[in-house]
Amino acid sequence: MTDKAKTRAQARAYQDVFEAAGAVPFEADILQSADTLLDLYGEDIRARAYVTSDPLRGEQMLRPDFTVPVVQGHMAEGATPARYTYSGQVFRRQEENEARASEYQQVGFEIFEAKDPHTSDAEVFALFQQTLAPLGLRASTGDIGILLAAVDGLTTTDRRKAALKRHIWRPRRFRTLLDRFAGRTAQPAHRKALITSGDPFADTGPEIGLRSRAEVEARIAILKEDATVAPIPENEVQILDELLSLREKSPMVLENLRDIAVDLPSIGPAVENMALRLDAMAQRGVNVDDLDFEAAYGRTTMEYYDGFVFGFVSDKRPDLPTVASGGRYDALTAVLGQGVGVPAVGGVIRPGVVVDLLEENQ
Repeated sequence: MTDKAKTRAQARAYQDVFEAAGAVPFEADILQSADTLLDLYGEDIRARAYVTSDPLRGEQMLRPDFTVPVVQGHMAEGATPARYTYSGQVFRRQEENEARASEYQQVGFEIFEAKDPHTSDAEVFALFQQTLAPLGLRASTGDIGILLAAVDGLTTTDRRKAALKRHIWRPRRFRTLLDRFAGRTAQPAHRKALITSGDPFADTGPEIGLRSRAEVEARIAILKEDATVAPIPENEVQILDELLSLREKSPMVLENLRDIAVDLPSIGPAVENMALRLDAMAQRGVNVDDLDFEAAYGRTTMEYYDGFVFGFVSDKRPDLPTVASGGRYDALTAVLGQGVGVPAVGGVIRPGVVVDLLEENQ
């Protein structure tokens, strides 16, 4: 078991680094509104969080991370630019892996800055890489913004694009939808029966459930309309598959992405933003020629990341969780700011994992 006193001391050391970089300490309540988190992530997060009920405040959740309360606090103040650091316990249920801790320490650093987001991305990554350098970790990077831009460029309806983007962070569901929208797989039998029925309400018995008849009828109308939409062209699906398979050193991936942008122009601005970010990283001492980039990286983490993403792992200890991770989450600030967003990027370190690695190397 990791020594908690050593973990707190390590967290304090990292907070000192982040405060030296201009961050202001931020305190977040342990209990967070479950409604807010469920609205953001859907019911999926319920399976990973500890939820309780309060007769006065309603359904509450032990904080699964710090980013949401930090954004809420920042947007309430409305002041930009700003930098924050924080440290404390987070809570995640681990029903599929009992060996993983359900309560652990996080220490983080967040930047809210509207000018030159690629520069802020580079600053956060370089600071984490330099801070964690003694551990000999391997860094991985990606960019969810490129995937979102690729979906925007597909030849299909806005409704289908929205569905695909909503499931970017659920690879299996994303693939199922993409194959269906491309005509690679047939409509599920129950859905086909529903939209071809003369009267879908015939012989269904009493109407039960939370949705009204009007809501069900509206949903059926959408399904019928969608059934008439032409499939996404096969060549576009192949281009998207090629993009998702990219996994190489960053300069090589950048060249490949520029080639793909010729056939899928919608990704062009996101690709050039990646080029600017790599230049900014190099200026901060990052060896970008040896920096891994994986186009699909970050698709199974928190769903608020919508741009640059990164992580640091120990290849010597593949059994350990990711030591540090982070990314850009501009869209989250707009949601919590009621339509008023601020470019934001940040990351977290797990000091308990760091202590384990340091003790092993002694």
